[in-house]
Amino acid sequence: MSLFGEPGARECSRAGCREAAQWRLDWRNPKIHTDGRYKTWLACAEHRDFLEGFLSSRGFPVTVSALTAADAAESEVGA
Repeated sequence: MSLFGEPGARECSRAGCREAAQWRLDWRNPKIHTDGRYKTWLACAEHRDFLEGFLSSRGFPVTVSALTAADAAESEVGA
């Protein structure tokens, strides 16, 4: 299974958005995820702040970084 869903899929995680992702948001829900377990959402430039705010407002630790070619390679390894 790939990190981002289907192999090569690098679309924004915002519902209804199909734009190419430029940002990676790694987050966890401390109530159900252990310290080492994170989930990953992808964001286009337009929805980055929205998705980060959504997670932060719920008290979820979130780290935002630029989506890189290495991220794409990581997703293809798991396919």
